[in-house]
Amino acid sequence: MNPTPIPEATSPSVEAGAGAHVRADGVAVTRGSRRVLNDVSVTVSARSRIAVVGENGRGKTTLLHVLAGLVAPDEGTVHRTGTLGLVRQELSAHGGETVGTLTSAALAPSLAALAALDEAALAMAGGEPAADDRYAAALDAATRLDAWDAERRVDVALEALGACADRARPLSTLSVGQRHRVRLACLLGARHDVLLLDEPTNHLDAGGLDFLTRRLREHDGGLAVVSHDRALLRDVADRFLDLDPARDGKPRLYAGGYDAWQEARRRERERWEQDHEQQQAEHRRLQDAVSRARDRLSTGWRPEKGTGKHRRQSRAPGVVQALNRQREALDAHRIDLPEPPSALRWPLLDTRPGAPQLRARGVAVDGRLTPAVDLALDGGDRLLVTGPNGAGKSTLLAVLAGALRPTDGHVWTASGARVVRVAQETAEQDPRLTAREVYDRHVGRLVARGVLRDGDAVPLGSLGLLDSEATGTQVGRMSQGQRRRLDLALALSGRPTLILLDEPTNHLSAPLVDELTGALRGTPAAVVVATHDRQLLRDLADWPVLRVGGRAAPGARPGVPHPTARKEPAPGTRRTPS
Repeated sequence: MNPTPIPEATSPSVEAGAGAHVRADGVAVTRGSRRVLNDVSVTVSARSRIAVVGENGRGKTTLLHVLAGLVAPDEGTVHRTGTLGLVRQELSAHGGETVGTLTSAALAPSLAALAALDEAALAMAGGEPAADDRYAAALDAATRLDAWDAERRVDVALEALGACADRARPLSTLSVGQRHRVRLACLLGARHDVLLLDEPTNHLDAGGLDFLTRRLREHDGGLAVVSHDRALLRDVADRFLDLDPARDGKPRLYAGGYDAWQEARRRERERWEQDHEQQQAEHRRLQDAVSRARDRLSTGWRPEKGTGKHRRQSRAPGVVQALNRQREALDAHRIDLPEPPSALRWPLLDTRPGAPQLRARGVAVDGRLTPAVDLALDGGDRLLVTGPNGAGKSTLLAVLAGALRPTDGHVWTASGARVVRVAQETAEQDPRLTAREVYDRHVGRLVARGVLRDGDAVPLGSLGLLDSEATGTQVGRMSQGQRRRLDLALALSGRPTLILLDEPTNHLSAPLVDELTGALRGTPAAVVVATHDRQLLRDLADWPVLRVGGRAAPGARPGVPHPTARKEPAPGTRRTPS
């Protein structure tokens, strides 16, 4: 069937209760010459808890729009029964629309159900035929919507998400984040059989995230969610539709929670890598056999000294036949498995445990970082920087990296220490250059400045962060996730001894973030991470914590120096004055 376009957040379908569902069969979508979705089949039914996952550009958002009826698939069918609620990543603000426009649309089904109930009650009181049946149907519809409580639910959601509750406020006067929170509150306040959510955690604070998680867990219908928030996926989803191609080029649906998905994916990738390597090895063996047969053909014709010409003539047919057999075997062998995607391969870093890396004393930045921070970081140290938005986490990391001068205090960096920072936003690069060119130029600058010897640079391909297609892509055409991977590759290229990471999970897929987390825990380099990522905070909960923004840092673990302890600069360090 051809999908019918629906409004921004709701579907006009009738209530279907437990029978509600959205089913896609063999869906494919092509954009230009690129296949965005290929042979996707999935059913989101009542009580479904499906996470749609995959690398950037795999078609996650496109799939939600296909399920909602906003995008017509080029192949396959979509069937819908029941009401549908959709939240997109972006919400445009059309002229004249207000917060009340969104809340009214969210409340419309409930208000309509109550109006129908009132009409049926009047019909019953007037003795109209079949009024009893009409009243029973209206009461059932209003009950399933919990229509009497709809307006209160919307108001509660608006407050919990920190959204604007002024119904007269024009949407055009709200920020992107504010519009997102209003729209999300309307969706959570209404009652829909199926919810489709595209990055719903964007622009939410800790309280908003907790409220969203709780409401999704309480939702008595089905839901499909696209999110990079691993904590939300762990807390909400029990099935994972992975759009990253498997060995057969098709998506996979994994049962079980987050850990079950990751483990099943890991096992499949290991088998894929083993089988691919076996095919490659067999192909190399056959190529070697052909080469040896060809060598025998070119050298084996010559008879040994003292033998007759007939010896050469008798051997020639056998050598030719052997070469032909080897060629036939090589032609018959096919490598039918695509190259498996690479996992993150952390480079060898030789930071000595306890080797001084950096000292900061009384560091502050007017209007951006107060009170002053004292910090000592040595090889192998770990530090988690937390605090509310605007507290100065990013400012502190920029000061430690030497990218920003403090207005008070000093920073000393040890001689020979190599400090790198991965900022929140992707670094600006010449959009005309390919990722390979950007990387090579960066390494060239490190070598020219004497930071790195040419032979010590980490090869781009060895990191497993960008495949061959991505390395040859112009930066201006790369996705946010690919550019984030390039930023990480650039940081690792010089074998750093101190790594500063500001919201490192931004734009990265869940599997890569899990790999990155494991690498950060095991690297000998000193590591500082500033993040709001709930799952990363859980994974690094045993690290010492520095809370910026006017509150004292909690105590460090036993045996680990307090992260704010004052230490004198180590001998041989260099100083960055204020």
